[in-house]
Amino acid sequence: MEFRSVCPEVAIGLGIPRKPIRLVLMGDETRVRGVQNPELDVTDALVEQAEFAAQQMPDICGYVFMQNSPSCGVFGMKRYRTNGHTADSKGRGAYAKRFMELMPLLPVEEAGRLNDPGLRDNFLTRVFAFHDFKTNVAAAPTAKKLIDFYSRYKYQVMAHHVPSYFSIGRYLSNLSGRDINTSSDEFFRLFMEALAHHATRKGNTNAIMHLRGYLKEHLNTQDKHELSQLIDSYKAGMVPLVVPLTLLKHHLLKLDNPYLKSQTFWSPHPERLGLRNHIVENV
Repeated sequence: MEFRSVCPEVAIGLGIPRKPIRLVLMGDETRVRGVQNPELDVTDALVEQAEFAAQQMPDICGYVFMQNSPSCGVFGMKRYRTNGHTADSKGRGAYAKRFMELMPLLPVEEAGRLNDPGLRDNFLTRVFAFHDFKTNVAAAPTAKKLIDFYSRYKYQVMAHHVPSYFSIGRYLSNLSGRDINTSSDEFFRLFMEALAHHATRKGNTNAIMHLRGYLKEHLNTQDKHELSQLIDSYKAGMVPLVVPLTLLKHHLLKLDNPYLKSQTFWSPHPERLGLRNHIVENV
């Protein structure tokens, strides 16, 4: 993973240090204006910089924006009235807003929110999936590539959003006669929207139970009991996901089944990061 550092405010010439700017609600429009000098309006410059940056970085697979920034804030930015009073907390930085409009499926997150293990896990899951698709499918899509790609992510998608699991499956079963580039774009939209839903304990348990089904004829009574106990403990919130997943993976990989081995659910991001050790999912 390669990181690129970008500061749109410096890029438009505001300099370091710079006088403060903020989001100002003006009718139905949100502008980025100077706090001390309301005549300073850098909205259009930030929008143009976002358009330029999107052209210069077509290969990026994720974007970490800076929180509480009138240019880069993504969630719950304060907007002010022209009299200086707070209007609401429904704003989005002008640069971030335009960038996200231009690349709507790109995984994005705020730097401060990445301290939350669950948000960090979801963001990086999407980043690596985004890169996987761009690398292995997008350049020259075929029906086989789309189906093979999704087959590796089926249980990952199930953990995130069951309705998407079924809708994507139905979509891929009816590719015949469709333009493959259009189909690829639509599949990718459905896929990334599915992963944008956060995996819950219920969703992960559902995926684990489906995977456990492959072991019905291969485990003795003691092994079945041990695995069931760990799954129940995870379902009750007593142990992290990695505990039942490690044992399940141990048993399944002994089957030497290429389909099971290929599942991204085991490691949606590099295991060495240890992200799943710290997650406390919503029920």
